Amino acid sequence: MRVGLLIYGCLDTVSGGYLYDRKLVTYLREQGDEVEIISLPWRNYAAHLGDNFSQALLQHLVSLDVDILLQDELNHPSFFLLNQRLRPQVTYPIISIVHHLRASERHPFWIKWLYRLVERRYLNGVDGFIFNSQTTRQVVEAMTNERKPTIVAYPAGDRLDGGISEDQIRQRVFAPGPLRILFLGNLIPRKGLHVLIEALGQLPKDTWRLTVIGGFDHSEKYIKSLFLRIAKMGLEANIQFYGSVADELLPEQFAKHHLLVVPSTYEGFGIVYLEGMAYGLPAVGTTEGAAYEIIQLEESGFLIDAGDSVGLAEILQNLHNDRQCLFALSCAALERFNQFPGWDQTTLQIRTYLLSILSSQAA
Repeated sequence: MRVGLLIYGCLDTVSGGYLYDRKLVTYLREQGDEVEIISLPWRNYAAHLGDNFSQALLQHLVSLDVDILLQDELNHPSFFLLNQRLRPQVTYPIISIVHHLRASERHPFWIKWLYRLVERRYLNGVDGFIFNSQTTRQVVEAMTNERKPTIVAYPAGDRLDGGISEDQIRQRVFAPGPLRILFLGNLIPRKGLHVLIEALGQLPKDTWRLTVIGGFDHSEKYIKSLFLRIAKMGLEANIQFYGSVADELLPEQFAKHHLLVVPSTYEGFGIVYLEGMAYGLPAVGTTEGAAYEIIQLEESGFLIDAGDSVGLAEILQNLHNDRQCLFALSCAALERFNQFPGWDQTTLQIRTYLLSILSSQAA
């Protein structure tokens, strides 16, 4: 099978969506499939819209020697019109890998209206979908006019070596000291680090420590506001920023913390919650998006309303005080991780779907 994959930027970009794409590419190549990466440069939204009128890009896609073209849905601004020009000129099907919709994020009304208009046009112009969650599938199906061949292939949390035992969880949880909290994600407003900091500011400083892992190269204004807020609240001694961390160093970080908190305003899935659960970390997410498909409320973690720093503070204080509850949650989190497929299963599922698309096309 000859596959094209269309992305923005570099496949090694640090995010859950790019991890999903990388895992798929690696698996397909291991099966003997040819995968060609077609990369468009990152630019602003208006410049991406302009790609729809690029004759050079159109001709490049027409000349592709592939059986099937995958497009990361993140690229939709560049293809909401171009795909309609492309389809009459090619025989290969166009399948979109949808992690989450831009229109599902929080934006001012008129911007969200524009995003939804463009995104709907794009979604209606492809031949099928690979979804990372049932939530993403439901959002797309509510927006589009027709049902197309789809698959829901959950991301996995087993990319990191190691794990944890129940005895190790017990030792970690009942050791004296403050609640050790981990935030792992890009430092952008959507991930909600500011909400976590607001919550921690309501708690006694001797009851918690926070480790923040995430790149500093996404939103300079937001990061500056975070540090100003931390300084104003006098929390500098309690919070340690690591920046981006290599994958091989993540297991150590997961293993030494009690809890993973990423109160994002929207997650199409939330791979990080699952990766933390492999190390017995209960997760705190929000009711927005697909976090509920991973986090079992008050069993393997908690779901708060987006922006609810007061409710988050109450959860954190209770877990510091009640280590028996924290232990039960931690064991349940490890069990929850074991209920999800591994990457080999997920990528096999996707490859089988792609072959079925080609088979039905040939029939």
